[in-house]
Amino acid sequence: MKSTVRYQLMAMMFLQFFVWGAWYGQMSKYLFTQLDATGDQVGNAYTAFSLAMLIAPFFVGMIADRYFAAQKVLGILNLIGAAILFYITQIQDADSFFWVMLGYCLSFAPCISLTSSISMRQMTNPEKDFPAIRVMGTVSWIVVTNIVGFLNAGDNVMIFQLAMGAAVVLGLFAFTLPDTPPTATGKATFAQILGADSFVLFKNRSFLIFFIASIAICIPLSFYYAMANPSLTDSGMTNVENKMSLGQASEFFFMLMIPLAFTRLGVKWMLAAGLIAWIIRFIFFGYGDGGAGEWMLYAAILLHGVCFDFFFVTGQIYTDMKAGPRIKSQAQGLITLATYGIGMGIGSKLSGIVTDMYTVDGVKNWTSIWMVPAIIAAVVLVLFLLFFNDQKAEAAVAKGEVAIS
Repeated sequence: MKSTVRYQLMAMMFLQFFVWGAWYGQMSKYLFTQLDATGDQVGNAYTAFSLAMLIAPFFVGMIADRYFAAQKVLGILNLIGAAILFYITQIQDADSFFWVMLGYCLSFAPCISLTSSISMRQMTNPEKDFPAIRVMGTVSWIVVTNIVGFLNAGDNVMIFQLAMGAAVVLGLFAFTLPDTPPTATGKATFAQILGADSFVLFKNRSFLIFFIASIAICIPLSFYYAMANPSLTDSGMTNVENKMSLGQASEFFFMLMIPLAFTRLGVKWMLAAGLIAWIIRFIFFGYGDGGAGEWMLYAAILLHGVCFDFFFVTGQIYTDMKAGPRIKSQAQGLITLATYGIGMGIGSKLSGIVTDMYTVDGVKNWTSIWMVPAIIAAVVLVLFLLFFNDQKAEAAVAKGEVAIS
Protein backbone atom coordinates (compact mmCIF):
# COMPACT_ATOMS: atom_id res chain seq x y z
CA MET A 1 0.00 0.00 0.00
CA LYS A 2 1.33 3.41 -0.97
CA SER A 3 2.26 5.80 1.83
CA THR A 4 -0.13 8.45 0.51
CA VAL A 5 -3.02 6.00 0.61
CA ARG A 6 -2.04 4.90 4.13
CA TYR A 7 -2.09 8.50 5.36
CA GLN A 8 -5.42 9.14 3.65
CA LEU A 9 -6.97 6.13 5.38
CA MET A 10 -5.51 7.13 8.73
CA ALA A 11 -6.97 10.63 8.33
CA MET A 12 -10.34 9.13 7.35
CA MET A 13 -10.42 6.93 10.46
CA PHE A 14 -9.30 9.81 12.68
CA LEU A 15 -12.05 12.11 11.39
CA GLN A 16 -14.81 9.48 11.58
CA PHE A 17 -14.10 8.67 15.21
CA PHE A 18 -13.64 12.36 16.00
CA VAL A 19 -17.24 12.84 14.87
CA TRP A 20 -18.41 9.95 17.07
CA GLY A 21 -16.30 10.73 20.13
CA ALA A 22 -17.32 14.39 20.23
CA TRP A 23 -20.91 13.64 21.29
CA TYR A 24 -21.39 10.00 22.25
CA GLY A 25 -20.03 9.86 25.79
CA GLN A 26 -21.17 13.38 26.64
CA MET A 27 -24.70 13.29 25.24
CA SER A 28 -26.27 12.14 28.52
CA LYS A 29 -24.79 15.04 30.49
CA TYR A 30 -25.98 17.46 27.78
CA LEU A 31 -29.52 16.06 27.93
CA PHE A 32 -29.69 16.12 31.72
CA THR A 33 -28.25 19.64 31.92
CA GLN A 34 -29.58 21.50 28.90
CA LEU A 35 -32.86 19.75 28.08
CA ASP A 36 -33.81 18.69 31.61
CA ALA A 37 -34.27 15.15 30.33
CA THR A 38 -35.41 12.20 32.41
CA GLY A 39 -33.33 9.04 32.62
CA ASP A 40 -35.76 7.33 30.26
CA GLN A 41 -35.35 10.10 27.67
CA VAL A 42 -31.56 9.76 27.91
CA GLY A 43 -31.86 5.99 27.52
CA ASN A 44 -34.04 6.49 24.45
CA ALA A 45 -31.45 8.79 22.89
CA TYR A 46 -28.80 6.09 23.21
CA THR A 47 -31.25 3.47 21.98
CA ALA A 48 -31.44 5.46 18.73
CA PHE A 49 -27.86 4.44 18.00
CA SER A 50 -28.64 0.75 18.54
CA LEU A 51 -31.72 0.92 16.31
CA ALA A 52 -29.54 2.43 13.60
CA MET A 53 -26.96 -0.33 14.08
CA LEU A 54 -29.70 -2.89 13.40
CA ILE A 55 -30.54 -1.21 10.10
CA ALA A 56 -27.02 -0.25 8.96
CA PRO A 57 -25.88 -3.73 7.77
CA PHE A 58 -28.86 -3.94 5.43
CA PHE A 59 -28.15 -0.49 4.00
CA VAL A 60 -24.49 -1.35 3.40
CA GLY A 61 -25.19 -4.87 2.15
CA MET A 62 -28.12 -4.14 -0.13
CA ILE A 63 -27.28 -0.65 -1.42
CA ALA A 64 -23.76 0.62 -0.73
CA ASP A 65 -22.00 -2.63 -1.65
CA ARG A 66 -23.91 -2.98 -4.93
CA TYR A 67 -24.62 0.37 -6.52
CA PHE A 68 -22.24 3.11 -5.37
CA ALA A 69 -18.54 3.64 -4.68
CA ALA A 70 -17.98 3.34 -0.93
CA GLN A 71 -16.02 6.60 -0.57
CA LYS A 72 -18.83 8.59 -2.23
CA VAL A 73 -21.43 7.03 0.06
CA LEU A 74 -19.22 7.86 3.06
CA GLY A 75 -18.93 11.48 1.91
CA ILE A 76 -22.65 11.94 1.27
CA LEU A 77 -23.66 10.33 4.58
CA ASN A 78 -21.29 12.57 6.55
CA LEU A 79 -22.58 15.71 4.84
CA ILE A 80 -26.17 14.65 5.55
CA GLY A 81 -25.12 13.91 9.12
CA ALA A 82 -23.57 17.36 9.48
CA ALA A 83 -26.86 18.96 8.41
CA ILE A 84 -28.81 16.90 10.95
CA LEU A 85 -26.28 17.75 13.68
CA PHE A 86 -26.90 21.44 12.96
CA TYR A 87 -30.61 20.84 13.46
CA ILE A 88 -29.88 18.98 16.71
CA THR A 89 -28.19 22.10 18.09
CA GLN A 90 -31.50 23.96 17.74
CA ILE A 91 -33.66 21.44 19.62
CA GLN A 92 -34.90 22.39 23.09
CA ASP A 93 -37.18 19.41 23.79
CA ALA A 94 -35.90 15.99 24.93
CA ASP A 95 -38.70 14.03 23.21
CA SER A 96 -38.07 15.74 19.87
CA PHE A 97 -34.34 15.14 20.38
CA PHE A 98 -34.85 11.37 20.15
CA TRP A 99 -36.37 11.47 16.67
CA VAL A 100 -33.74 13.79 15.25
CA MET A 101 -30.97 11.75 16.90
CA LEU A 102 -32.45 8.62 15.34
CA GLY A 103 -32.28 10.31 11.94
CA TYR A 104 -28.68 11.28 12.58
CA CYS A 105 -27.69 7.80 13.72
CA LEU A 106 -29.23 6.31 10.58
CA SER A 107 -26.81 8.44 8.59
CA PHE A 108 -23.86 7.75 10.89
CA ALA A 109 -24.07 4.01 11.66
CA PRO A 110 -23.28 2.78 8.10
CA CYS A 111 -20.10 4.90 8.16
CA ILE A 112 -18.51 2.59 10.73
CA SER A 113 -18.65 -0.34 8.31
CA LEU A 114 -17.79 1.82 5.31
CA THR A 115 -14.52 3.11 6.81
CA SER A 116 -13.41 -0.47 7.50
CA SER A 117 -14.49 -1.60 4.04
CA ILE A 118 -12.68 1.24 2.27
CA SER A 119 -9.53 0.57 4.30
CA MET A 120 -9.41 -3.18 3.72
CA ARG A 121 -10.12 -2.87 0.01
CA GLN A 122 -6.87 -0.91 -0.37
CA MET A 123 -4.77 -3.49 1.50
CA THR A 124 -2.99 -6.58 0.29
CA ASN A 125 -2.46 -7.78 3.86
CA PRO A 126 -5.30 -6.50 6.09
CA GLU A 127 -4.17 -8.48 9.15
CA LYS A 128 -0.89 -6.58 9.08
CA ASP A 129 -2.01 -3.18 7.79
CA PHE A 130 -5.47 -2.62 9.28
CA PRO A 131 -4.56 -2.32 13.02
CA ALA A 132 -2.31 0.69 12.33
CA ILE A 133 -5.20 2.34 10.44
CA ARG A 134 -7.92 1.44 12.96
CA VAL A 135 -5.89 2.60 15.98
CA MET A 136 -6.24 6.16 14.67
CA GLY A 137 -9.88 5.90 15.71
CA THR A 138 -8.83 5.26 19.31
CA VAL A 139 -6.30 8.10 19.14
CA SER A 140 -9.00 10.40 17.75
CA TRP A 141 -11.43 9.52 20.53
CA ILE A 142 -8.76 10.42 23.12
CA VAL A 143 -8.03 13.71 21.33
CA VAL A 144 -11.65 14.87 20.97
CA THR A 145 -12.71 13.96 24.52
CA ASN A 146 -9.73 15.93 25.83
CA ILE A 147 -10.71 18.89 23.65
CA VAL A 148 -14.23 18.71 25.09
CA GLY A 149 -12.78 18.48 28.59
CA PHE A 150 -10.35 21.38 28.21
CA LEU A 151 -13.14 23.54 26.77
CA ASN A 152 -15.45 22.44 29.61
CA ALA A 153 -18.02 21.74 26.91
CA GLY A 154 -19.33 18.33 27.98
CA ASP A 155 -22.72 19.69 28.97
CA ASN A 156 -23.32 22.16 26.17
CA VAL A 157 -24.15 22.26 22.48
CA MET A 158 -20.49 22.52 21.45
CA ILE A 159 -20.20 18.71 21.47
CA PHE A 160 -22.52 18.57 18.45
CA GLN A 161 -20.87 21.57 16.82
CA LEU A 162 -17.47 19.84 17.00
CA ALA A 163 -19.00 16.70 15.49
CA MET A 164 -20.70 18.77 12.79
CA GLY A 165 -17.46 20.50 11.79
CA ALA A 166 -15.55 17.22 11.59
CA ALA A 167 -18.39 15.63 9.59
CA VAL A 168 -18.23 18.44 7.00
CA VAL A 169 -14.45 18.03 6.68
CA LEU A 170 -14.74 14.24 6.32
CA GLY A 171 -17.69 14.56 3.97
CA LEU A 172 -15.60 16.63 1.56
CA PHE A 173 -12.37 14.71 2.18
CA ALA A 174 -14.06 11.39 1.44
CA PHE A 175 -14.39 12.29 -2.25
CA THR A 176 -10.56 12.41 -2.47
CA LEU A 177 -10.13 8.89 -1.06
CA PRO A 178 -9.02 6.03 -3.32
CA ASP A 179 -11.84 4.78 -5.50
CA THR A 180 -13.63 1.85 -3.89
CA PRO A 181 -16.25 0.74 -6.43
CA PRO A 182 -19.03 -1.73 -5.58
CA THR A 183 -18.02 -5.36 -5.91
CA ALA A 184 -21.15 -7.29 -5.01
CA THR A 185 -23.43 -8.42 -7.81
CA GLY A 186 -26.97 -9.67 -7.84
CA LYS A 187 -29.54 -9.24 -5.12
CA ALA A 188 -28.67 -9.86 -1.49
CA THR A 189 -31.33 -11.65 0.49
CA PHE A 190 -32.44 -10.62 3.96
CA ALA A 191 -31.10 -13.93 5.31
CA GLN A 192 -27.65 -13.45 3.76
CA ILE A 193 -27.15 -10.01 5.28
CA LEU A 194 -28.52 -11.19 8.62
CA GLY A 195 -25.82 -13.87 8.50
CA ALA A 196 -28.15 -16.86 8.37
CA ASP A 197 -25.41 -19.16 7.09
CA SER A 198 -23.55 -18.59 10.36
CA PHE A 199 -26.51 -19.94 12.38
CA VAL A 200 -24.87 -23.34 12.04
CA LEU A 201 -22.45 -22.20 14.77
CA PHE A 202 -25.29 -22.34 17.29
CA LYS A 203 -25.13 -26.13 17.14
CA ASN A 204 -22.00 -25.78 19.27
CA ARG A 205 -23.18 -25.23 22.86
CA SER A 206 -20.16 -23.18 23.89
CA PHE A 207 -20.55 -20.79 20.96
CA LEU A 208 -24.24 -20.41 21.77
CA ILE A 209 -23.37 -19.57 25.39
CA PHE A 210 -20.76 -17.07 24.17
CA PHE A 211 -23.30 -15.49 21.81
CA ILE A 212 -25.92 -15.10 24.56
CA ALA A 213 -23.26 -13.75 26.96
CA SER A 214 -22.16 -11.21 24.34
CA ILE A 215 -25.69 -9.84 24.05
CA ALA A 216 -26.20 -9.87 27.83
CA ILE A 217 -22.92 -8.11 28.70
CA CYS A 218 -23.79 -5.32 26.26
CA ILE A 219 -26.58 -4.37 28.65
CA PRO A 220 -24.08 -3.28 31.36
CA LEU A 221 -21.85 -1.79 28.63
CA SER A 222 -24.70 0.54 27.72
CA PHE A 223 -24.93 1.75 31.33
CA TYR A 224 -21.28 2.79 31.07
CA TYR A 225 -21.64 4.71 27.82
CA ALA A 226 -24.89 6.40 28.83
CA MET A 227 -24.37 7.15 32.52
CA ALA A 228 -20.64 7.23 33.38
CA ASN A 229 -20.15 10.91 32.50
CA PRO A 230 -23.03 12.34 34.57
CA SER A 231 -22.24 9.90 37.38
CA LEU A 232 -18.62 11.02 37.59
CA THR A 233 -19.69 14.66 37.40
CA ASP A 234 -22.16 14.19 40.28
CA SER A 235 -19.45 12.41 42.31
CA GLY A 236 -17.45 15.62 42.45
CA MET A 237 -14.76 14.58 39.96
CA THR A 238 -13.46 17.48 37.88
CA ASN A 239 -12.37 17.49 34.20
CA VAL A 240 -14.44 14.35 33.67
CA GLU A 241 -14.00 14.12 29.89
CA ASN A 242 -10.21 14.37 30.15
CA LYS A 243 -10.08 11.67 32.79
CA MET A 244 -12.49 9.39 30.93
CA SER A 245 -10.11 9.46 27.96
CA LEU A 246 -7.81 7.33 30.09
CA GLY A 247 -10.22 4.51 29.30
CA GLN A 248 -9.30 4.69 25.62
CA ALA A 249 -5.60 4.84 26.53
CA SER A 250 -6.14 1.69 28.59
CA GLU A 251 -7.93 0.10 25.64
CA PHE A 252 -4.91 0.83 23.45
CA PHE A 253 -2.51 -0.75 25.99
CA PHE A 254 -4.52 -3.91 26.60
CA MET A 255 -5.05 -4.37 22.88
CA LEU A 256 -1.30 -4.86 22.63
CA MET A 257 -1.44 -7.35 25.52
CA ILE A 258 -4.04 -9.60 23.89
CA PRO A 259 -1.65 -11.95 22.01
CA LEU A 260 0.33 -12.75 25.18
CA ALA A 261 -2.73 -13.00 27.43
CA PHE A 262 -4.58 -15.13 24.87
CA THR A 263 -1.89 -17.80 24.79
CA ARG A 264 -1.43 -17.73 28.59
CA LEU A 265 -5.09 -17.74 29.64
CA GLY A 266 -6.92 -19.33 26.73
CA VAL A 267 -10.36 -18.44 25.40
CA LYS A 268 -12.50 -19.15 28.46
CA TRP A 269 -10.42 -17.27 31.01
CA MET A 270 -9.78 -14.33 28.72
CA LEU A 271 -13.53 -13.90 28.33
CA ALA A 272 -14.07 -14.50 32.05
CA ALA A 273 -11.42 -11.89 32.95
CA GLY A 274 -13.35 -9.34 30.89
CA LEU A 275 -16.58 -10.18 32.72
CA ILE A 276 -14.90 -9.98 36.16
CA ALA A 277 -13.48 -6.57 35.25
CA TRP A 278 -16.98 -5.33 34.41
CA ILE A 279 -18.25 -6.32 37.86
CA ILE A 280 -15.35 -4.62 39.65
CA ARG A 281 -15.62 -1.40 37.66
CA PHE A 282 -19.35 -1.01 38.34
CA ILE A 283 -18.80 -1.53 42.07
CA PHE A 284 -16.06 1.13 41.94
CA PHE A 285 -18.33 3.51 40.04
CA GLY A 286 -21.02 2.93 42.66
CA TYR A 287 -18.91 3.49 45.76
CA GLY A 288 -16.21 5.91 44.52
CA ASP A 289 -16.39 9.66 44.93
CA GLY A 290 -14.47 12.78 43.99
CA GLY A 291 -12.79 12.93 47.42
CA ALA A 292 -11.03 10.13 49.28
CA GLY A 293 -12.64 7.54 47.01
CA GLU A 294 -11.47 9.10 43.75
CA TRP A 295 -8.93 6.29 43.27
CA MET A 296 -11.89 3.95 42.76
CA LEU A 297 -13.21 6.14 39.96
CA TYR A 298 -9.81 6.21 38.28
CA ALA A 299 -9.58 2.42 38.59
CA ALA A 300 -13.05 2.02 37.10
CA ILE A 301 -12.09 4.18 34.12
CA LEU A 302 -8.79 2.37 33.56
CA LEU A 303 -10.51 -1.03 33.66
CA HIS A 304 -12.14 -0.16 30.34
CA GLY A 305 -9.25 -1.75 28.47
CA VAL A 306 -9.70 -5.11 30.20
CA CYS A 307 -13.49 -4.92 30.01
CA PHE A 308 -13.65 -4.15 26.31
CA ASP A 309 -10.57 -5.85 24.86
CA PHE A 310 -10.59 -9.07 26.87
CA PHE A 311 -14.25 -9.79 26.17
CA PHE A 312 -15.20 -8.12 22.89
CA VAL A 313 -11.92 -8.31 20.97
CA THR A 314 -11.25 -11.82 22.28
CA GLY A 315 -14.82 -12.65 21.29
CA GLN A 316 -14.12 -11.52 17.72
CA ILE A 317 -11.06 -13.77 17.62
CA TYR A 318 -13.06 -16.69 19.03
CA THR A 319 -15.82 -16.12 16.46
CA ASP A 320 -13.20 -16.08 13.71
CA MET A 321 -11.82 -19.39 14.98
CA LYS A 322 -15.21 -21.09 15.05
CA ALA A 323 -16.54 -19.74 11.76
CA GLY A 324 -13.76 -20.64 9.34
CA PRO A 325 -13.16 -18.87 6.03
CA ARG A 326 -16.53 -19.54 4.34
CA ILE A 327 -18.81 -17.82 6.85
CA LYS A 328 -16.26 -15.64 8.66
CA SER A 329 -17.72 -12.32 7.50
CA GLN A 330 -21.30 -13.37 8.16
CA ALA A 331 -20.41 -14.57 11.66
CA GLN A 332 -18.70 -11.28 12.55
CA GLY A 333 -21.64 -9.35 11.14
CA LEU A 334 -24.05 -11.42 13.19
CA ILE A 335 -22.10 -10.74 16.40
CA THR A 336 -22.00 -7.01 15.66
CA LEU A 337 -25.73 -6.95 14.93
CA ALA A 338 -26.51 -8.82 18.15
CA THR A 339 -24.23 -6.81 20.44
CA TYR A 340 -24.36 -3.21 19.21
CA GLY A 341 -27.93 -3.61 17.98
CA ILE A 342 -29.87 -5.89 20.33
CA GLY A 343 -27.71 -5.94 23.49
CA MET A 344 -26.89 -2.25 23.62
CA GLY A 345 -30.42 -1.35 22.57
CA ILE A 346 -31.87 -3.21 25.55
CA GLY A 347 -29.16 -1.81 27.83
CA SER A 348 -29.67 1.79 26.72
CA LYS A 349 -33.41 1.63 27.41
CA LEU A 350 -32.87 -0.17 30.73
CA SER A 351 -30.21 2.30 31.89
CA GLY A 352 -32.71 5.13 31.57
CA ILE A 353 -35.46 3.25 33.40
CA VAL A 354 -33.11 2.27 36.25
CA THR A 355 -31.79 5.84 36.55
CA ASP A 356 -35.33 7.19 36.92
CA MET A 357 -36.13 4.43 39.42
CA TYR A 358 -33.31 5.59 41.70
CA THR A 359 -33.85 9.34 41.25
CA VAL A 360 -35.72 11.17 44.01
CA ASP A 361 -36.37 14.93 43.84
CA GLY A 362 -33.78 15.25 41.08
CA VAL A 363 -31.05 13.49 43.07
CA LYS A 364 -29.70 10.26 41.59
CA ASN A 365 -28.61 7.39 43.84
CA TRP A 366 -25.65 6.36 41.72
CA THR A 367 -24.62 3.54 44.07
CA SER A 368 -27.96 1.79 43.54
CA ILE A 369 -27.92 2.55 39.81
CA TRP A 370 -24.48 1.00 39.29
CA MET A 371 -25.32 -2.11 41.30
CA VAL A 372 -27.85 -3.12 38.62
CA PRO A 373 -25.28 -3.60 35.81
CA ALA A 374 -22.88 -5.13 38.36
CA ILE A 375 -25.46 -7.79 39.21
CA ILE A 376 -26.24 -8.41 35.53
CA ALA A 377 -22.53 -8.88 34.78
CA ALA A 378 -22.19 -11.23 37.77
CA VAL A 379 -25.07 -13.41 36.55
CA VAL A 380 -23.54 -13.53 33.06
CA LEU A 381 -20.18 -14.53 34.56
CA VAL A 382 -21.65 -17.40 36.61
CA LEU A 383 -23.64 -18.80 33.69
CA PHE A 384 -20.65 -18.43 31.37
CA LEU A 385 -18.30 -20.29 33.73
CA LEU A 386 -20.83 -23.06 34.24
CA PHE A 387 -21.74 -23.74 30.63
CA PHE A 388 -18.85 -22.58 28.40
CA ASN A 389 -16.34 -25.35 27.78
CA ASP A 390 -14.88 -25.30 24.27
CA GLN A 391 -12.02 -27.76 24.48
CA LYS A 392 -11.31 -27.63 20.73
CA ALA A 393 -10.78 -23.90 20.83
CA GLU A 394 -8.55 -24.15 23.88
CA ALA A 395 -6.49 -26.87 22.19
CA ALA A 396 -6.05 -24.72 19.08
CA VAL A 397 -4.81 -21.83 21.23
CA ALA A 398 -2.44 -24.11 23.13
CA LYS A 399 -0.96 -25.39 19.86
CA GLY A 400 -0.50 -21.86 18.53
CA GLU A 401 -2.91 -22.44 15.66
CA VAL A 402 -4.68 -19.12 16.15
CA ALA A 403 -3.37 -16.07 14.30
CA ILE A 404 -3.78 -12.90 16.34
CA SER A 405 -2.98 -9.63 14.59
